[in-house]
Amino acid sequence: MEWCMPVILYSMPEWLQQMDTALFFFLNKDCQNWLFDLIMPVFSHRTNIIVIPFLLLFFVKQKREAMVIFGISFFSLLLADGTTHALKELIGRERPCNSFQDVHLLVGCSRSFALPSGHAANAFAVAVPFLFMTRDRMRHVFLGIAVFVSLSRVFVGVHYPSDVITGVVVGILSSTAVVYLYRWAEKRFHEKPYTTVMYVFLLALSIFRIYYILYGPLDLSPDEAHYWEWSRRLDLSYYSKGPMIAYLIGLSTSLFGNNEFGIRFLAVVFSLLSSIVLYKLGKEMYHENVGVASALLFQLIPLYSAFGVIFSIDSPFIFFWTVSLYLFWKAAGHDASGHSYRGYWLLLGVSVGLGLLTKYTMAFFYLCAFLFLMLSSHKRVLLKTVSPYLALLISIIIFSPVIVWNAEHDWVTFRHTAGQAHLADGLQISLKSLVEFIGSQVGVVTPILFVLIVIGLWRVEGKGKRDFLLWFSLPVIVFFVVKSIQGKVQANWAMTGYITGLIAFSEVYISKWKEHRPPFKKILIAGIALSFVVAAVAHYPSKIHIPVKLDPTSRLRGWKELGRQVSDIHDEMRKGGKVFILSDSYQIASELAFYGKGHPVTYCVNLGRRMNQYDLWPDFYSLINSDAIFVTIGDAEMHPKVKDSFGHYEKRLLRVYDKDRLLKKYSVFLCYGFKGMKREKAGSY
Repeated sequence: MEWCMPVILYSMPEWLQQMDTALFFFLNKDCQNWLFDLIMPVFSHRTNIIVIPFLLLFFVKQKREAMVIFGISFFSLLLADGTTHALKELIGRERPCNSFQDVHLLVGCSRSFALPSGHAANAFAVAVPFLFMTRDRMRHVFLGIAVFVSLSRVFVGVHYPSDVITGVVVGILSSTAVVYLYRWAEKRFHEKPYTTVMYVFLLALSIFRIYYILYGPLDLSPDEAHYWEWSRRLDLSYYSKGPMIAYLIGLSTSLFGNNEFGIRFLAVVFSLLSSIVLYKLGKEMYHENVGVASALLFQLIPLYSAFGVIFSIDSPFIFFWTVSLYLFWKAAGHDASGHSYRGYWLLLGVSVGLGLLTKYTMAFFYLCAFLFLMLSSHKRVLLKTVSPYLALLISIIIFSPVIVWNAEHDWVTFRHTAGQAHLADGLQISLKSLVEFIGSQVGVVTPILFVLIVIGLWRVEGKGKRDFLLWFSLPVIVFFVVKSIQGKVQANWAMTGYITGLIAFSEVYISKWKEHRPPFKKILIAGIALSFVVAAVAHYPSKIHIPVKLDPTSRLRGWKELGRQVSDIHDEMRKGGKVFILSDSYQIASELAFYGKGHPVTYCVNLGRRMNQYDLWPDFYSLINSDAIFVTIGDAEMHPKVKDSFGHYEKRLLRVYDKDRLLKKYSVFLCYGFKGMKREKAGSY
């Protein structure tokens, strides 16, 4: 991110810095000549022109060998590129072309940080697998290209020699790790082919997701930006959710900085861990193939794959739900007395409690577990033991900070939750919202898999196992279907209801693959392929030119540009005094706090909206005589309440584009001389 502050201020011994600088100027200026001025920019910025012909030639010579090496080089490149990006943000070293005036600069000077050199890391990440994996003489060509690419970064004036050396080390370590992983997987595949494929796939997908977070087209979603705002003000709980998401983002950004990677890194981790836990559950309930298939399907279904990149409350929530499923199966699935497995019950209480701190719909786990125990004759005896109630007590104790916080804040979370549930609306019937919800479920799971998962839950064999899978699915889905008759239900609210459905699907359809007729096998393949395609396209929707109004990812684009434009206005206005940033939307306020230069404190004014977290934080009402930037969506007129609170104002209409497509318009009002404003109480929760 352009304006993020490094977590670790760059420091180097003075004598070493002087030596590094002296060597930089020796190579950049003293070694300057017409030949280097001609070829070094080509190696630095036109590497593809040089390397692609040699890659094609190597492929022609060594077809089978080339495919393996190309794949290893590709994932080495992703790993090296992501590592260098993270290190740059952590270290924060300025480029020599930004530090000195007399640099012999042959290319543009980026405003990103310098250490380590990404070009050097990437070049060696691609070249080193050729040294490991082939004896063909062309391996020396790729090594030579990597050396020239690395040296060119100093000659063109954008990196110190130490940047390049560090980049080379990162590239070599990244490619070495991927090569050894490949060799481990190749050896292990002969012993355990299914789990080997699963682990390699999950690792490769995680590396891709890290790369996508760093260089993909999506800015932070409004919810992500808002939760990041929470992490800057850690508390026992918050207006609409528990504190877990704020704690996790605070932990991650303390390690990687206040940038997209710092916020989203744990989404990759929780998605990976959720698949592994689901594999363990499927394996213990049935067998290894079911576990592997469940873990892989989890990553292919759009409903879940999105939260491997977007870090909202659903990423950790899915993980805690899946862990709780596994622990409950271990605790209740073997010993009827409940004593020998009390350790699992204790861990279950912890897991459910952490899930409640993440998302309140974790409370459905209580209902599902109770129905399973009560309606399963061979498990009912567990309700007469102390262990389930001990787990319940532990979960409530862990959740208790939320209760304490709400007692101190007029129970606003409970009021908000009641508002979300439309309890005050009474009994209403809306067939439109019912159809919309069912349609959304078919869409986010994909049609074929949605139908087969539902059928699989009924057809799966094993009474105790079937009851377990069904009771941890049916109550959740049925509740939200019924709820959608009364009012709007979001597509992701019933997401935990399909977790056990993946195991049922894998047992009924994947593990019995050989028993299915060819036409039905084609349907299964089509269903899985469709799910994969939808999930893949969702990463790059602009490639198929979805209209902005129909593109759900449009809400995740354009915020960085809005932040840049508002920051320019802020710099312009603050020459005349103190300026604060204001919006009537918590989404806009949160995005401007994140993408604004220096991560400014922003405010959200109440102009008749429902309550949000900004109403519980220090406000702007005391900033008398300050100037302000008021931002609202669309081409709007100045709100009378805001207008009357300032001496005068001027309006600017900002347009935010995604390439050549208009995403949104924002009305930005430059307000001067804040006179004060009457505080309004939230009209609803």
